[in-house]
Amino acid sequence: MTYSTITSSTDTLLQVNNVSVYYGSVLALRDVFLDIPKQQVTAFIGPSGCGKSTLLRCFNRMNDLIPGARVEGKISYRGKDLYDSDVDAVEVRRRVGMVFQKPNPFPKSIYDNVAFGARIGNSKENLDELVERSLRSAALWDEVKDKLKASGLSLSGGQQQRLCIARAIAMQPEVILMDEPCSALDPISTLRIEDLMHKLKQQYTIVIVTHNMQQASRVSDMTAFFNAEAAEGGNRFGYLVEYDKTGAIFNSPQQQATQDYVSGRFG
Repeated sequence: MTYSTITSSTDTLLQVNNVSVYYGSVLALRDVFLDIPKQQVTAFIGPSGCGKSTLLRCFNRMNDLIPGARVEGKISYRGKDLYDSDVDAVEVRRRVGMVFQKPNPFPKSIYDNVAFGARIGNSKENLDELVERSLRSAALWDEVKDKLKASGLSLSGGQQQRLCIARAIAMQPEVILMDEPCSALDPISTLRIEDLMHKLKQQYTIVIVTHNMQQASRVSDMTAFFNAEAAEGGNRFGYLVEYDKTGAIFNSPQQQATQDYVSGRFG
């Protein structure tokens, strides 16, 4: 197998250095090196079970919540090891927000969904201004401004996902992680989320996991292709095959496995 990495410039925000992830004694992801540039969209693609979401969850330490999970190697955010003993995982998750595969608004009003983080963090910011700004950033304000007291669960699936993006934005993160954010949405809602990503990268660094290669080619600046193989005992582990600018990955990949995957020969 071949590993490929891009040498970063000073614009690197997240740096993955020889990272492996285990769940108990089971290897899930092996020996990953890559740099995530700031204010760009980086896509993780590859077949199921290749470690895309596993790596994504390392960036905001969501794997800490899984018993037996451990991360080897180093993941740095602005040069600071995210797994240092003096790093607060809650603070990491404030700076590195996450949007999940299935929209998961709280069973609260639209307003309270967006204001939730600021309230529990005892923010001194004007909540009305925060809610409006966040909903505008998520391209949802015009659709909900007259029904902010309505339940977030009353919105359509696409609107719920944009509400979840607004909720993440309200925490004022620098990075937004998106784990297959459009897989449960219809094509029109998917395109709205994709358009939103193009706008959001002007302010945020976005890392997206997607099985949709057309989506990756449309929205991302950088693409990492992961694959999986069987280890002893039959368990499969993921590894990084190739990482490059998106145009290169889809039009002139360096590895045959990448070519086979993006051309639809397997996956």
